[in-house]
Amino acid sequence: MTSRIDAWQLQGHTALITGASKGIGYATARELAGLGADLLLVARDPDYLEQVMVELADDFPEVEVLAFGADLTQAEERLAVFDWIADLGAPLSLLINNAGGNQPLATLDYRSDEYRQIFEQNVFAAFEMCRLAHPQLVQHANAAIVNVGSVSGVTHVRTGSAYGMSKAALHQLTRNLAAEWAVDGIRVNAVAPWYIRTQRSEPALADVDETYRRAGRSRRCDCLSMPACSQLHHRPGRSCRWRVSQLRFLSCWFCDGQRCAASR
Repeated sequence: MTSRIDAWQLQGHTALITGASKGIGYATARELAGLGADLLLVARDPDYLEQVMVELADDFPEVEVLAFGADLTQAEERLAVFDWIADLGAPLSLLINNAGGNQPLATLDYRSDEYRQIFEQNVFAAFEMCRLAHPQLVQHANAAIVNVGSVSGVTHVRTGSAYGMSKAALHQLTRNLAAEWAVDGIRVNAVAPWYIRTQRSEPALADVDETYRRAGRSRRCDCLSMPACSQLHHRPGRSCRWRVSQLRFLSCWFCDGQRCAASR
């Protein structure tokens, strides 16, 4: 009998992962490499990304791991990524739009350049990456795009209104592309994670931990009945896996354009 993990093997796939050097992107890279996919890693810090590439190549010698430093909010750097892929002759079949950012502020405190930058990082970069990837994805018999959204794009959490708006827009982009590109044989889905404990979120989560400790309360979200955060360790030299069994930490996901029920 074929095991469940055998059904998820990705040999023959090449995955482009943005924001791949830390957090969810790094965990995703490790998971896909473990399933046999070759990796094309993109992140803004080329030196740190190089460390991650070496680590993953050592841990998964059976797959090819390559990296390219780029700021995907810049049009010329997005084009450079796809020039690099074309030069490699890599048969791109998977795109994981994970790169993003946030500057949580009260709505009235945002300057226009600050909230516009959040949209550049979280929406417009992913939109353009999908468009640039389409000519290669359409050539593959089993291509897919996964957009990493957020629970803040579904309901209110304290990440700032600009971030929530941007993630809601990313979810809608997923719905539209899932319908529009189905005829091209490209599946488009999104995941909307709850809080994930990474270097970026650690200070905010530490404050939450202390608040709940003083109140003597368990850290659970009453509206979604879910744990307050999941653990992802992402520093080079430390193992990190985001397993299928950990999907209980995803509040919802968008499957072929349709929002599915909350994962428990």
